[in-house]
Amino acid sequence: MAASGELITLFSKYIEDCLGLHFPKERAEDLERAVRGAAAGLGFKDAESCMRSFLLAPASREQVEALAGYLTVGETYFFREEKTFDALRELILPGLIRLRRKTGRHLRIWSAGCATGEEPYSIAILLHSLLPDFKEWNINILATDINPHFLKKAAGGIYGEWSFRNASSFRDRYFRKVEKDRYGLLPAIKKQVTFRYHNLAGDAFPSLSNGTNAMDVIFCRNVLMYFSRKVQKEVVRKLYSSLAENGWLAVSPVEMSSRLFSPFTRVDFPGASMYKKEKGKNFPDKKEENGGLSAFDPASALPADQPPEEDLKHTFGPGQAGAAPQHEGATVFPAEGQKKGTGAQRGPSLSYRDALDMYREDRYEEAAGMAVRLLRAGGEGEENKVGKKKALALLSRIYANQGRLEDALRMCEETISLDKLDPAPYYLLAVIRQEMGELAEASAALKKAVYLDPGFVLAYFVLGDIARRQGYFAESKKYFDNALSAMGRYGRDDLVPESDGLTAGRLIEIISNNIREMAEA
Repeated sequence: MAASGELITLFSKYIEDCLGLHFPKERAEDLERAVRGAAAGLGFKDAESCMRSFLLAPASREQVEALAGYLTVGETYFFREEKTFDALRELILPGLIRLRRKTGRHLRIWSAGCATGEEPYSIAILLHSLLPDFKEWNINILATDINPHFLKKAAGGIYGEWSFRNASSFRDRYFRKVEKDRYGLLPAIKKQVTFRYHNLAGDAFPSLSNGTNAMDVIFCRNVLMYFSRKVQKEVVRKLYSSLAENGWLAVSPVEMSSRLFSPFTRVDFPGASMYKKEKGKNFPDKKEENGGLSAFDPASALPADQPPEEDLKHTFGPGQAGAAPQHEGATVFPAEGQKKGTGAQRGPSLSYRDALDMYREDRYEEAAGMAVRLLRAGGEGEENKVGKKKALALLSRIYANQGRLEDALRMCEETISLDKLDPAPYYLLAVIRQEMGELAEASAALKKAVYLDPGFVLAYFVLGDIARRQGYFAESKKYFDNALSAMGRYGRDDLVPESDGLTAGRLIEIISNNIREMAEA
């Protein structure tokens, strides 16, 4: 029995609110067909009863994720859209590799909407073929999807003949036959990819807490087409912010749009096109929200003789990045009761809250400019020490999100030097160390954080995640259990401290999924 048009419209709105997936009226039949398939798998007699159940009663995350599996297409294969991989192999990755040989051997790549894993594994195989010293590199390949069944299959790394239909030549080198017409990926390649659940329409990014920051390349192909125009714009804005400067975004040819991707520079290669993030470009809609002008001009707060590009390393002497600059009369972290407007500031007033708002809006250059100026203008005293610590911690986050890991590390260490008993900077230090591939140092910093604060949820979570990725499942579960216990004081909708917007309920789901997957491994 066909569902009514009104019911399908209501359910389409529900799907968009929950998952960001958009089914316009002209795709009503596609939606009903997908729900009909979901109904059988979820225990309903038909599509109508399935839709009514989701609309009338709150569904669990497991039910919503299972439904998503029927609404999205997981059809993919190795080296799909071959010309895009040719551009990576011949031009983009060689340039990144040359640069990183000089500045630190690390690469960060994200496959957003990875389906059953062929795409991120193709990237790992490509990097292995390009790097004779592959083992000496810190390579992070993040692969995310909203379909837990896809992620489970991807993590297994076993594929049939159909997945190799476009690139069977590499199969004998990187796979071993495990059964008739089934091939398992070599562990050395498999371990380069981290699979995680992530909803582009609802979960936070870019974020240090889930590793979606400072990417060199992002693949987001055949994903945006599922979203409404409004959701597409927000997702593209966040993808832009998740890229390091001069980072690259790959979308499918049918998703390319000069308006939607206007902040990027389109670069055409033989048979393929990609988008590049170049320094200094902003989203037009962000300017329009501020009356057509940027809310803050970093150069306007500088003394007249100070060049705008001056960085902290030029402001302070060796080992003095947190020292009080000699800026007589200027006070930006005023003591309690002090009047605003005193001092010798130039340009608009300086405010940590403004800098934080800029950071939250992904306006990293402006936020960094404000934070640097706050540090330059600060004075002595306990109140200013607190202000310096906040500005340094913010700079550390900004630099980490920009991929400037050495600068982020330096700011973080300066923050700790001001207050060795604050657990938060140790967590931030650990995340930066983790991105640099220094897992032992990251674990040590996290253990320091939970020593100072036994209820530090995210520190336990990251300790558990590091142990899980290393195959220490018993140790991982212990840390995950500690995180779940520490979350007892939070409501499901409460934001987890230091998480960049992650709710306690969402973190509980992530941890529970990790524990379940380890039990099934």
